[in-house]
Amino acid sequence: MAISPSQAENLLGSRYPCPSVAFSTNPFVCLIATGGKMKDQRMVNEDLTTGWNFKQTDTEVWLPVKKVPTVVHLDLLDNKKIPDPYTDLNEIDVEWVGKKSWTYRVTLPGHTIRNEFRTELVFDGLDTFATVKLNGSVILKSDNMFIPHRVNVTGLLKGNDQLEIEFDSALLKARDLQKVHQDHKYLCWNGEPARLTTRKAQYHWGWDWGPVLMTAGPWRAVHLESFKSRIADLWTEYEVDTAERSVHGWLCTRIEGQNVGEVTFCIEMAGEQVFKGTTSLEEDGTARLAFTLPKTDLWYPHGYGKQPLYQVSAALFANGSELDSRSKNTGFRHVELVQQIDKIGKSFFFRINGIDVFCGGSNWIPADNFTPRISDTRYRKWIQMMVDGNQHMIRVWGGGIWEEDVFYDLCDELGVLIWHDFLFGCGNYPCWPELLQSIENESSAQVQRLRHHCSIVIYAGNNEDYQLQESEGLTYDYEDKDPENWLKTDFPARYVYEKILPNIVRKYSPSVPYHPGSPWGDGKITSDKTVGDLHQWNVWHGTQEKYQIFDTMGGRFNSEFGMEAFPHIDTIKWFCTDPSQLYPQSRVLDFHNKADGHERRIATYLVENFRTQTELEPFIHLTQLVQSEALMFGYRGWRKRFGQDRLCGGALVWQLDDCWPVTSWAIVDYFQRKKPAYYALARVLAPIAIGIQRAHHDWSVTHAHPAATSNFEVWVVSSRQEEITAKVEVKFLSIKSGAEIKTKIEKEIRITPNGTTDVLKGVIDNTNEEPHVLAARLFIDDAVVARDVDWPQPLKYLSFEDRGVEVVYRGALIQVTAKKPTKGFVFEERDGILLSDGAIDVVPGDEIKVRVTGLGDGDEPLKWRYLGQDEE
Repeated sequence: MAISPSQAENLLGSRYPCPSVAFSTNPFVCLIATGGKMKDQRMVNEDLTTGWNFKQTDTEVWLPVKKVPTVVHLDLLDNKKIPDPYTDLNEIDVEWVGKKSWTYRVTLPGHTIRNEFRTELVFDGLDTFATVKLNGSVILKSDNMFIPHRVNVTGLLKGNDQLEIEFDSALLKARDLQKVHQDHKYLCWNGEPARLTTRKAQYHWGWDWGPVLMTAGPWRAVHLESFKSRIADLWTEYEVDTAERSVHGWLCTRIEGQNVGEVTFCIEMAGEQVFKGTTSLEEDGTARLAFTLPKTDLWYPHGYGKQPLYQVSAALFANGSELDSRSKNTGFRHVELVQQIDKIGKSFFFRINGIDVFCGGSNWIPADNFTPRISDTRYRKWIQMMVDGNQHMIRVWGGGIWEEDVFYDLCDELGVLIWHDFLFGCGNYPCWPELLQSIENESSAQVQRLRHHCSIVIYAGNNEDYQLQESEGLTYDYEDKDPENWLKTDFPARYVYEKILPNIVRKYSPSVPYHPGSPWGDGKITSDKTVGDLHQWNVWHGTQEKYQIFDTMGGRFNSEFGMEAFPHIDTIKWFCTDPSQLYPQSRVLDFHNKADGHERRIATYLVENFRTQTELEPFIHLTQLVQSEALMFGYRGWRKRFGQDRLCGGALVWQLDDCWPVTSWAIVDYFQRKKPAYYALARVLAPIAIGIQRAHHDWSVTHAHPAATSNFEVWVVSSRQEEITAKVEVKFLSIKSGAEIKTKIEKEIRITPNGTTDVLKGVIDNTNEEPHVLAARLFIDDAVVARDVDWPQPLKYLSFEDRGVEVVYRGALIQVTAKKPTKGFVFEERDGILLSDGAIDVVPGDEIKVRVTGLGDGDEPLKWRYLGQDEE
């Protein structure tokens, strides 16, 4: 019985397009139409998504599984066997799940496989200690959730075949491994030390923003493949001549199965063929073909150019018949990590196709503890938020996962650069031989899988493992260059970070720079601000400095920094189902904040800067204003330094997202509700932004005695590549009355391309001038393109009554005005509604227009709030 081409594509999956085909009822026989005769030649793939059951291994009760990929918590939830771990205190009630063994099974559909075909069971990811049986016989044992497996089952399928996978408790197995390998110093931050033994996502053990939920199951696809020969891999090796905009290199593929035939390579752009060629297979099953593209559309991060993606494809032929085909999208770009000696140390910034890029962006953790339920739509919304928020780089953090294909595809498509950690985080990892081999296998497989993604511009060996080494006094002699010596020390993982991983990147992805860790700086201490990248946690953690001096605390690249804030009130009401617990210090709300000492740290930054609140919604607003202000002070100053001789190459806030509903450092919560900080960063990272700031005066050291005078400065930053003529306006507005207390300043300027333009400096007379804001605007062709407002600090000393705020809806625009300077104006974040701005400082004479999408004519207007509103 024939089926349609669209059904064929659904059956095969988009990775294996099969044009002009008809199919028999046997899904493993793909018949090519050639001159009226049918020849069973092509490879066939079938995903095993349905028909599964699972059980607790030591019981007899099998329960249905909706679909694979999955993890056991999702299936227990579907079968109403556990409460939702994300609500109330339920995380505690489901701890038992991670201490049990779980078994999954499926009956394979009947097949008639011709003898000359090879059949393989393919496991894209098994979490984590898995024993796979086919008809009762063990065919695979796996102990690394990040290694894909292929098992040759040719001749073993008899019909009505039973596939069964038993998943041991990773928690208990890890503890056993720690006991076996007792000669290592098991030291870590977050989770328990046993996690260091096991190649499982480290955040599953719990982190200072995430729960302890020890998953198990076929977390990625399971499928059957049947083929004579298949294209196992397809990749390009190339160099870019940025001046000529030409690309030349090699198209490469690796074949498995019968080593016969030839390969036809093709490169297309927007459906137009730009290269085609054919070559024979080498004896080792590879094929390589030189190519040149004389005039190439190069790939850029968004805002710096376009994101053209070329489709590179390979088709395997034998005796005139196509056996398999494969295609990937890739962009051609040249990446440099510029590390040059300069006046303060060594630079650390990225140059893409010859253009220096300030990498303002975010850190990324997995967007759910149960990753199989993150939809493609949800992934797209996350990455689109990066683009809409003017963020150019996302860092895939080392305690998470090698992400789903769609994550990288979206970064390629939308122009978001990726800093990618290898998956080691906050620990002193052991290095017994079998574990080293597993690490090498994992890293080789994943780097090969990802090497076509143009968005990946750096690999880093780990997250904060060198920091832990320093903190715990572990051995690290940078001058010792003998890797065998490293394995004999109490910090053996240096062998991984400085030998295994750089060799893998050099072999499989040589165009991508490698960095031994994050933070790391040429063997210097990780807190050195003159070299490498820096995790600056002396705001919030550490010495808990005033956030107003964040900009003075940065390094050459600030790859982590942050400030906590409560999530949206609707998010809190979702995870806290008991109304009596809806107050800022309740047990449930504390439980949904995993950060050590969070009560003290939140309280410290609130009482230092604001008049505190005890009611929940005003309290939420204050914590979000603290976060917004803190991150703004950091980003604003560090971006300014980029334009000053590239003194700072980037800033990545910890963090963009959450893995469950929680109070954390995220600037967007689990349900993708933006916090005010998101908008503040979008303004600072805009293609052209203006900054105005008075010198910091530490009010706590001087016992609230004000400085007699305060210096201030105004500057403009631009990522545009051309010089632009503009006008700067600075007003001095009374906080009490809103009146101008002295004559405004206006100045014509020419904005420096891709740099910082110093506009003016001045002095505030605090003795004779009443408290006032400095309000700066930037005009291009008489249109306001950027704003910034500087306030006397701390804000708790100021009064905000009678601000005279007015909000008017005019179609898709909301107009906001104020009679007096107003701080931290925010709209509610309503699901399905998109806003162009938020966390706004509104001053007299400056009408703010906010675009709103998704709000219908009959819908309730958005609620809004600003600092001091509850005190009026």
